[in-house]
Amino acid sequence: MRRREALELLGAATFGSRAEARARRGIALKGSVWPSPGFSLGRLKQSVSRWPYHDIPLPDFCKAATGMGLAAIDLLNPEDWDTVTDHGLICSMGYPSSRRDFIPTGFNDRANHALLLHELEQTIPLAAKHGVPNVITMFGNRRGRSDAEGIANCVAGLDQIKALAEEQRVTICVELLNSKVDHADYQGDHTAFGVAVMRGVASPRVKLLYDIYHMQIMEGDIIRTIRDNAAFIGHFHTGGVPGRHELDGTQELTWHAIAAAIADTGFQGFIAHEFVPTRDPLTSLRQAVETCTV
Repeated sequence: MRRREALELLGAATFGSRAEARARRGIALKGSVWPSPGFSLGRLKQSVSRWPYHDIPLPDFCKAATGMGLAAIDLLNPEDWDTVTDHGLICSMGYPSSRRDFIPTGFNDRANHALLLHELEQTIPLAAKHGVPNVITMFGNRRGRSDAEGIANCVAGLDQIKALAEEQRVTICVELLNSKVDHADYQGDHTAFGVAVMRGVASPRVKLLYDIYHMQIMEGDIIRTIRDNAAFIGHFHTGGVPGRHELDGTQELTWHAIAAAIADTGFQGFIAHEFVPTRDPLTSLRQAVETCTV
């Protein structure tokens, strides 16, 4: 199952009424359970994306994540934020929408700006109340646009929302995806495109979601790219290449070295595991956490 299909299964977002008090309690609890006894995560805060584990009830998944020393669950709609807070975790990356066209509909098309800005204007203050540090958005499908046009459109749109993100201290993360295997025609498929947008927006609260799986497919040279562009990256996703499976010896990347390189940049955000397990899912997740502990 791909993330797009999993997003459809999560359903439309509904806003809870327990926001601020529970969010504050969750932030305090996070400090008391991370890292959990006997399991140190070293220099990085690790999280895990929800969608590859959708068969595990969220409360059970939260308990398992806490037991591994994880600090957060990634890619959740607002109706699930209270659940992770109740288990002493946070949502490390929130969705502003559960639209089926979430990935192809991005800021590279000015016709999308009103929709995307409305979604973010609604979600960013809610994320701030819940202690959710990041919300995700997309560059969008190319549909014949040049890179220059796409970059200019993205800058124009994100410029309109950055002040709210800065005021609320919530980071908007725009994801880099591959257009070769998973997301045909996606425009933000190289780091250089994303960095050009980040330079244009020039906000500490608008950053790249650097998905290592996707960027290995498109351009490789992962460690050098991370080091050279650390100032523009707000969040990481993992996933084995090829296949987006476990971070093990069947894959072409050395994940412990990548994690160390990220930590060496002084990165303070989250690295979230977003691979599809082929074996016992929680065993695979624990092994990935151990591999990326530096």
